[in-house]
Amino acid sequence: MVNEAAEMTFATEIIRRGSTLTGPARSPVQMLAEQSNDGAASVHDDEVAAKLGLAGAPIEGPTHFSQIDPLGFGLWGNAWFETGCISSHFRTMVVEGESVVASLTDLGDGRGEIAAAKGDGTPVLTGSASVDPAAPTALRVRMAEMQQRDPGELHIIDQLSVGDRSVREGQRIDMTTWNGHGYPFSLRQKLDHITESSSWYESGDNPWGRPIIPFEMFSVLTNKQLGMKKVRRPANGLFVDLEVAAVDGPLFVDQAYVVETEILCIGQSRRVESYWTESTVVEEDSGRHAATVLLHQGVFKASFPGYPGH
Repeated sequence: MVNEAAEMTFATEIIRRGSTLTGPARSPVQMLAEQSNDGAASVHDDEVAAKLGLAGAPIEGPTHFSQIDPLGFGLWGNAWFETGCISSHFRTMVVEGESVVASLTDLGDGRGEIAAAKGDGTPVLTGSASVDPAAPTALRVRMAEMQQRDPGELHIIDQLSVGDRSVREGQRIDMTTWNGHGYPFSLRQKLDHITESSSWYESGDNPWGRPIIPFEMFSVLTNKQLGMKKVRRPANGLFVDLEVAAVDGPLFVDQAYVVETEILCIGQSRRVESYWTESTVVEEDSGRHAATVLLHQGVFKASFPGYPGH
């Protein structure tokens, strides 16, 4: 039951100029330094990042979604957590110590444009936000364009096929359990470092009577296994695009979900081979379709031993 008397607790100073809401500068914390895949360090490790020619070990892209939450809630209220959607193309990696400012521009009819940038103006992400489930999203457009292109010859994800599916039952995020080698931290640890904190993530004193999972943790729930098992190893990758959508939300802490994931598209660019997956999140006991996560993952060609031309 929705408790309309409950008030949001974000302590975020928002500036509104015209139709654009802007939050404060935040410096997100690196929480994936110990991430591993089949026992090997990931791109979030400084040494691995240096070998790939990156400026530093990147902070996980979804971390920036928490800076958008106060803006979405400020514009649309409780609907943000019930049917809100963040659809983001990651433009530039952020390393620990850099500051990021996020903004949301209201386009009307439950739709908006999102952006985040570093202190020097370098774009971190761009995309769309909405509370209208029927609204087109930035990433659905990007994926449709890629689906029209021939993926060409592949060497790392060549065993993947559009239509491949996996189903995992009993998926949950509780407050204290470590989330595996892919996400070596608990929700409690994440909330201790989250850029925009709220008691709604920790207490049932909110409109739904139960602690809710932050949008930046949706992809943790759906991607604990670090991608599809048929990706050849060793290889290092990262998120290129991510869309998280509450369908009949929110997602709740310590609730069991069934996650069904399907490959929708496969392709490549100069530096990466990549694939898009769509994960449907269904509440295990009620059958409620709670959320959908659309993820575009890239695997660095240079990280795969013997890759032609590298």
